[in-house]
Amino acid sequence: MPKMKTKSSAKKRFKLTGTGQIKRKHAFKSHILTKKSKKRKLKLTHAGLVHKADRNNILKQLALK
Repeated sequence: MPKMKTKSSAKKRFKLTGTGQIKRKHAFKSHILTKKSKKRKLKLTHAGLVHKADRNNILKQLALK
């Protein structure tokens, strides 16, 4: 049986941390930034972690499960 391929879109969007959690970037930080407050844009800059409900789905896309 051939190897499972990693989804290219998932490989670009997610990274695994050392403890096995999945890092992601926040949405809504690419354009139309003039109406968003400085505080809101700063919070969107920092990376977040994927929720445990979505974890198995993303690991499957990364061909790790």
